[in-house]
Amino acid sequence: MIQPRSAASPSLRGLKLTHLRLMAELHGTGQLGFAAEKLGLAQPAASRLLAEVERIVGHPLHERDGRGLRLTQAGVALARRAARIDLELHDAAREIAEAVSGEEGHVRIGSVTGPALNHVLPALNDTRLASPNVSVEVTVGTSDLLCDQMLSGRIDFALGRLNDPSLAQSLSIQMIGDEPLALIVRRGHPLLMRPTLTPADTLAHDWVLPEDETLLTKTVFQRLGALGLPLPRRQVSTSSFLFTLALLQDSNAIAPLAEPVAESFAKGPSMPFVQLPVDMGLRVGAFGLIRRRNADLPPAAARLAARILAASLAGTYA
Repeated sequence: MIQPRSAASPSLRGLKLTHLRLMAELHGTGQLGFAAEKLGLAQPAASRLLAEVERIVGHPLHERDGRGLRLTQAGVALARRAARIDLELHDAAREIAEAVSGEEGHVRIGSVTGPALNHVLPALNDTRLASPNVSVEVTVGTSDLLCDQMLSGRIDFALGRLNDPSLAQSLSIQMIGDEPLALIVRRGHPLLMRPTLTPADTLAHDWVLPEDETLLTKTVFQRLGALGLPLPRRQVSTSSFLFTLALLQDSNAIAPLAEPVAESFAKGPSMPFVQLPVDMGLRVGAFGLIRRRNADLPPAAARLAARILAASLAGTYA
């Protein structure tokens, strides 16, 4: 039976790392079986561990919720701290390994698409020359996905946006700049035959955009509204970059893409895509370098983050 202690000063003496990892996994899964499996434990052993934690803390940390369980407010508070401790220990192990091996290390970066090409890629090319023993893993995705992965410790830092204001409690951001967009089409598109091209002319064709709730689509809609133009016709919505290019190649559709992406895939006579010669003033809001608050990056990650920031702010990679 749990013996309640003073709510003002619960004792955590006696908690082990396994206890903390169990609480962190329970917060993420809500299922004792799943948490046990991730920790390599049998479910009865995990159940005993949970009972031990509650006995040590002196407060109920969970309650049954259908087939799963739900952490109490005290359980959530402990689980969040436990996850942070586990991340810090993991980073400490990486930092020790890098300190022992000298210039070796492994860095995990996340980025939204445009900055991945315009800021991350040049920095990686520099790093490969300056630190050949450092390996880098790059995840390209939406800002929301990257923030989730950073909070779970799967990436070290990211170039993106803090779309959820509540994330500012756990993540910090150093702003770099906004992200201009360009309109690209297939080579031979009818609009390329016009002597002059206006924003209104583009609305005669389908636009390929992600779902309505995405930042890119919201930005496009707001800008068209500011120009006094109607929303574009849109038969297909997709967040897939490769599927977007496939649609453009086989149709007269138009796609707004980050300028670095457009320059990579629509530059030069040998490329199958062309950037439309029209400036609609499309710019996605400012992005920056995001990292976990009050957490030091391992040395290799810190050096790469500093290189990206310094070059981006100096305009070297812009």
